[in-house]
Amino acid sequence: MKKQMVWSMVAAAVLASLSIQVSAQNIAIVNGKAVPKARAEALAEQVARSGRPITPDVEAQIKEEVIAREIFMQEAQKRGLDATDNYKTQLELARQTILIRELFTEFQKTAEVTDADVQAEYDKFVAANGGKEYRSRHILVETEAQANAILASLKKGAKFEDLAKKQSKDPGSGAKGGDLDWAAPGNFVKEFSDAMAALKKGETTAKAVKSQFGFHIIRLDDVREAQLPKIDEVKPQIVQQMQQQRMATFQQDMRAKAKVE
Repeated sequence: MKKQMVWSMVAAAVLASLSIQVSAQNIAIVNGKAVPKARAEALAEQVARSGRPITPDVEAQIKEEVIAREIFMQEAQKRGLDATDNYKTQLELARQTILIRELFTEFQKTAEVTDADVQAEYDKFVAANGGKEYRSRHILVETEAQANAILASLKKGAKFEDLAKKQSKDPGSGAKGGDLDWAAPGNFVKEFSDAMAALKKGETTAKAVKSQFGFHIIRLDDVREAQLPKIDEVKPQIVQQMQQQRMATFQQDMRAKAKVE
């Protein structure tokens, strides 16, 4: 008799322990159905990724949200909405979205951009953008006759900046007295950059320079070595750009290998 009582007490303790463990794994019981704590944890992770801190108030809101979803889901199932074609189509689309996101997340882990990758990309940037930078002004007009008239005015002592504001058809620089700010020659069409680079500091082109945009009168104000950002200043942008490029290549490779009929 005593043994039976002991075993009954042990069994009760075990069941109580199991009940506590099961309860610890669930956030609530809704209409007899357990709602796993993992749902709240997953929702909290989404909230955290959005940048919102998980405070006790937010945790309480998440719990209420998870319970509300379970209640509404049970009601939808009672009404047979999980058997409709529309539900099945939406479910398949959601499954695809989640699975594709997991695929891309896994790829990003294996295609991490290293410091060496960033350095190599930065070196290419420096090679392409290094050298001289020029600060120039220009007056852009439609005809060579207009350009010659402006050149004549400049010889008589007219201010370049004033003529640019009044007569240049380039609205961006014209309003600033023709100022084009610091720029590498590659930023301009070849005819313009060749003429600009041939000038000495403070010099103006002796004749109009023709390009696809019209006729330019160019003055070179200054020259300096290219002022490029330090690698640490542009590292985040380089990493993001390289990640996007690798992801695009990954997707393109899959499309190329796929047999689509």
